Amino acid sequence: MILGITGGTGSGKTTIAEEVVGALGPENAVIIHQDSYYLDRSVLPTDEHDRINFDHPSAFDWRLLKKHIRSLRAGRAIQKPIYNFHTHSRMPETTKVEPRPVLIVEGILVFDDPELRDMMDMKVYVDADADVRFIRRLDRDVRERGRSLESIVDQYMSTVRPMHLQFVEPSKRYADIIIPEGGHNRVALDTIIARIRTML
Repeated sequence: MILGITGGTGSGKTTIAEEVVGALGPENAVIIHQDSYYLDRSVLPTDEHDRINFDHPSAFDWRLLKKHIRSLRAGRAIQKPIYNFHTHSRMPETTKVEPRPVLIVEGILVFDDPELRDMMDMKVYVDADADVRFIRRLDRDVRERGRSLESIVDQYMSTVRPMHLQFVEPSKRYADIIIPEGGHNRVALDTIIARIRTML
């Protein structure tokens, strides 16, 4: 089965996905992060990197993502790309991903593409307050991506927040389950895991 998990930046999507894998076991579930499928921007001049809108649907390689989801669904392993957020480029190395009974597709815009959405057996929207999401993003981008506070705030106000309102928030209407309080809602998480086990 294919489980789609979406929500705003810092909402707790990855936490939910990892909790599901932890409950089912890595032999039964695997995560595909949409972030791995950003288009390669290494050919762009360095001064244009900061102007890339990473929160717009056009930032992703939808064709490859859907091809890989179809392959995994058919029982074939894939070579998942690795995206370098420091250089805004796709690495020459890849990660081999084997098919599993449960495939979790996680990302801010995974409900945006109708074809991808139709592949999903269960769709989950992870909800969290905007201030909580911003603080989590700020912490992540400083620690993991070496970015400055000024650049994070500028990007949030210029692209992240507008794209959330235009694309991410409206995708909530496609969800089968909406999880409030982000990735720490134990009742909702247990419900999802129980439902997956029933479907399997």
